[in-house]
Amino acid sequence: MSEPDPIRVLCVDDHPLMREGIAAMIRSQPDLQLVAEAASGGEAIRRHREHRPDVTLMDLRLPDMSGIDAVIAIRADSPDARVLVLTTFEGDVEIQRALRAGARGYLLKSMPPAELAAAIREVHAGRKRIPPAVAARLAEHLGEEDLTAREREVLERIAAGGRNREVGEELSISEETVKVHVKHIMEKLGARDRTEAVAIALRRGILHLES
Repeated sequence: MSEPDPIRVLCVDDHPLMREGIAAMIRSQPDLQLVAEAASGGEAIRRHREHRPDVTLMDLRLPDMSGIDAVIAIRADSPDARVLVLTTFEGDVEIQRALRAGARGYLLKSMPPAELAAAIREVHAGRKRIPPAVAARLAEHLGEEDLTAREREVLERIAAGGRNREVGEELSISEETVKVHVKHIMEKLGARDRTEAVAIALRRGILHLES
């Protein structure tokens, strides 16, 4: 019997050292093959269209767009694409966004290489891969009410240092309305004050620090 074709992998990460490490891991596995690398979302979309890999490893923080937007674009072009998110970010909101975009798994870069190889094989076989620690993070906030789009806008401006009056002026709403939004934000996030609300939102992936 002939050997099955190796699983063809596209690696998307803007850090050369990370790509080199993943390439070395893949080279050490006889059933895996690295067919292309990309350092940005735009390049990832082009490389996926060019190579049609079996599995794509996708970082979330890319210089030109979010990895989630790249997943959406890749799956719009190739609905059967199998994407495995590989990131340092473990906020439950981030995980939910990635899975809703069509990612088949969500892995943290701190995981051992052997687990990454196993996850690639699982996703290629049509299964999903959510490690217990990631699943626990998702379950922690299950059933909680999400922030509305307006509440996120208010929180983003608070995180940037805006006072209620300034936030109201930017969003063309009254200062009293801003106060009501802030109250709801703190209630939903279980925060005692504005500073803690921002910290919780950053940790959970509701807000992102600009790099």
